[in-house]
Amino acid sequence: WGGAPHPSRYVFCWHCPDGPGFSCPLLVDTTGAYFRRDGIAGNYLGGMSPAEEDEPNASDLSVDPDFFQERLWPLLARRVPAFSSLRPRGGWAGYYDHNAFDRNGVLGPHPKLENLFVAAGFSGHGLQHAPAAGRALAELLLRGRYESLDLRRLG
Repeated sequence: WGGAPHPSRYVFCWHCPDGPGFSCPLLVDTTGAYFRRDGIAGNYLGGMSPAEEDEPNASDLSVDPDFFQERLWPLLARRVPAFSSLRPRGGWAGYYDHNAFDRNGVLGPHPKLENLFVAAGFSGHGLQHAPAAGRALAELLLRGRYESLDLRRLG
């Protein structure tokens, strides 16, 4: 049991007409920095998965511009030279639900409440996981076991 999902994350937007085109719909760097093109006008959205000690305070939804300037922008500029002169146009802070154990979703029976089943904490990739998560929970509820996907090793 990974515990209740908890919030974090900033997302920034910037404009770079010479940035990557549509052949680069989403890039996630090994450092945790990520970006994607937003529309056809050279706008981008991106952010970075902060280190645990740098997690933003969940009760404060203000955006920290220093996070972009000091942590994210140098990584983006190294990855994409066209980003070397960009500055953020805006940004937002929002809730990014995941569990405290491995930062993924929680799926299956609650460890203490017998009649509670959970499918939560998928946050930004929940839409991708929804069909499989829904099927898995339906099978578990109706048949008492996972059938289409063997999820036993996940908890």
